[in-house]
Amino acid sequence: MLKGIDPVLSPELLMHLSAMGHGEWVALVDANFTAEMLRHGKPLVRLPGLSLARVTQAVLSVFPLAEDVAQPAAYMQVSDSAPGHRTAAQQEVVRLLEEQGLPDTKIEAVERYAFYEKIKSASLLVQTGEGTAFGNAMLCKGVILC
Repeated sequence: MLKGIDPVLSPELLMHLSAMGHGEWVALVDANFTAEMLRHGKPLVRLPGLSLARVTQAVLSVFPLAEDVAQPAAYMQVSDSAPGHRTAAQQEVVRLLEEQGLPDTKIEAVERYAFYEKIKSASLLVQTGEGTAFGNAMLCKGVILC
C-alpha cells in the first residue's frame, strides 16, 4: 500500500499507467469484453468485481487527460440506440470525466465495431468486472507539467 494511492490501483496497473506516454490510450472494458483476443500483445490487467465507474475513478486519480486531443475520452455507443443515449454505467463515467473538467463535447460516443477498431490503438487494456452491456471506455493520457 502507498499513502494517497487509490487501493484499486494495483502495482501492475500503476506500472503500466506510469509507463504510458503522452497521447497513448488506455481501454477500460467490461467483464464480457473479448479482451484476450483483442489485446494484440498489449498488457491486460484484470480487476474483477469492480465496476467501470470505480475503475475509471481510480485511474483518473493518477492519469491526466490529454488537452491537445479533440476528444480524449470515449465510450462504446449502445447499438441501435437514439443519439445521446447512455447506460447508467456510461452516465457515471461521463459524470466522473466532467468532475475532472472535461466537457461533454470532448467525450466521444463510438459505434460498437468502430470501438473495436479504436481499441487497437490502446497501449493498455484494463478488464473491469462491469456486468452491464457496452460498459467500455477509453482515455487518452495527457502531460503532467512539473
